[in-house]
Amino acid sequence: MNAADEAITLLKKYGGAAYFGEPVSQLEHALQTAHFAVQAGSSRELVLAALLHDVGHLLVDPAESAADEGIDARHEIAGYDWLLSRFGELVAEPVRLHVPAKRYLCRTNPAYLSRLSPASVRSLELQGGPFTEEEAREFESHSFFREALRLRSWDDEAKIPGMVVAPLEAYEWLWRA
Repeated sequence: MNAADEAITLLKKYGGAAYFGEPVSQLEHALQTAHFAVQAGSSRELVLAALLHDVGHLLVDPAESAADEGIDARHEIAGYDWLLSRFGELVAEPVRLHVPAKRYLCRTNPAYLSRLSPASVRSLELQGGPFTEEEAREFESHSFFREALRLRSWDDEAKIPGMVVAPLEAYEWLWRA
């Protein structure tokens, strides 16, 4: 099975699961995130990162109640490792950094935290909370800083129940390049 088939299989097999306290499924969240990336005119790699940014949740398969139990499954690392070996750095790095991007935004934008869903606030606590000033400056120096912030913004938006977006099959073009 090639990387595209593996990704599609994961999304189809586990994508119907609830998205950790949000009003959408894993697949709905992935498709909405990819939709926002396409709308922003993003590169193929960044759209693919958007579609698969939470693949780590599908790989480690933690319980829906993991956050309530005080567990950070570190899905961004599991997803990064899986994506790096299949799709390369341009896809994997924004995924690895989408959690640190949330921590960065909580440090640098006071209004950001107030816009997070209750589930995102809980996961933020488990992920280490807002960055320190030093951590924020270090994050800004990362070569994928801007891509991570873009992915984070789409991730935060992609929790809209009933939003009509293109189906998974519409992203076939991502696998052909």
